[in-house]
Amino acid sequence: MYKYYFRPAYHSQELLIDIFYGAESETFLSDFMSAIDEIKPKMTDIDDLWMNDEILMTIDSEIGKFIISKDIWGFAFVMADNNQEGLVRMNSILENAALFEKVEVNFDNYK
Repeated sequence: MYKYYFRPAYHSQELLIDIFYGAESETFLSDFMSAIDEIKPKMTDIDDLWMNDEILMTIDSEIGKFIISKDIWGFAFVMADNNQEGLVRMNSILENAALFEKVEVNFDNYK
């Protein structure tokens, strides 16, 4: 089971999906892509930011572009600065996905 927050970025009103439990799993990316399969995700680019111990994956889908940031500490973030409506839709999909559990947060904690 993966656990995530749907929350604002720090000091921003832009929303993101913060997968804070389970992203270190070897099957995370395939499980995530399967969970959002209905929007037909397709990975178009991978950047290995070795200085930050992070990988950025660009995803195209029927509801727009997203970026998945995954680091070596077991965290993953799904961001879509210019596609907040798509991110809201993705959250709705994950809320109904068997392998994902949304944990509610207080948005004031990120101001």
